[in-house]
Amino acid sequence: MTAQFQFGLVVRGQAEAGEDISRRFQETLAFVRLADRLGFDSITKTAHYSAYPFQMLQLVPMLARFAAEAPRMRLNAGVLLLPLLSPLHVAEEFATLDVITGGKIILGVGLGYRDVEFKAFGVPRAQRVRRFEANLVAIKRLWTEDKVQMKAAHFELDDASCLPKPLQKPHPPIWIGANADPAIERAARLGDCWYIGPAVEITTLERQMELYRRALDAAGKPFPEELPLRREIFVAKTRAEAIRLCAPYLGAKYKAYHSWHQDMPADDRGLGQDFDSLIGDRFLIGSPDEVAEQILAIRRRLGVNHLVMSTEWAGMPESLAVETIDMIAKELFPRVRQGL
Repeated sequence: MTAQFQFGLVVRGQAEAGEDISRRFQETLAFVRLADRLGFDSITKTAHYSAYPFQMLQLVPMLARFAAEAPRMRLNAGVLLLPLLSPLHVAEEFATLDVITGGKIILGVGLGYRDVEFKAFGVPRAQRVRRFEANLVAIKRLWTEDKVQMKAAHFELDDASCLPKPLQKPHPPIWIGANADPAIERAARLGDCWYIGPAVEITTLERQMELYRRALDAAGKPFPEELPLRREIFVAKTRAEAIRLCAPYLGAKYKAYHSWHQDMPADDRGLGQDFDSLIGDRFLIGSPDEVAEQILAIRRRLGVNHLVMSTEWAGMPESLAVETIDMIAKELFPRVRQGL
């Protein structure tokens, strides 16, 4: 595994129903430029469709715009709901994004879990795994072969091509998001790495990491050089202040996740808890010293080396989000790097 530890930042492009989305968009661009100046290594744009009660700006056009605002940073799709989409469409869009970014795009993909999305795209939920796997095989082939012959239940590639090819060789990194055990085994088999999500408790992730290692061994693959973990993170001068400041926004986000029936492992205590209980072994909240120690502990327990930090949520004043990432960069980064 590479020794370099990277810090990523999640940008949702989300707003509450009554907010001025044009203003929020401009604030988001300023936020991305600030993250670039502060030394963050990557920007992740999240993805959902029909994201009620939130307004949500869509992933691909936002990543293209971020490339202009922060040309130094890697850009991650975190995550594209792959069963809903055409593999040729995804292959060509992300090859284009790789060219636009100078070879710094990451394709993060996941199954999806919301009925409203599957129904809207005309995709039977029962077919999501089959479509996911076929799409992923097709995208890799389109990125690496001149012409592709491939037939699946939901598409046919008849001498189909993807030009231009991505700049990264053999192709951009493919991060597979997974919460459930079968999905983690699938990530080991088909992905460049498991993209560990934000919601599952660390204790459960420790068990799942052993499952992931066994699945890698079964596939004849080494442990990935890059292992990303996404977490909800908030820092302030004290833990009590951090909880007070973030609870209204982070709590509302996880109430929405719970109402959307997000897939969770059986040994996780779930998302339908009060906020204090929900924090538990799940979120990284506290002073810079406390959160740095939590990050170092997770590094020791799981072996992750790219921390994708979610630090703002719909409704949060932009001034608070800016103060938070400034403190993270200036006080948290040095503590973590020193501890490494």
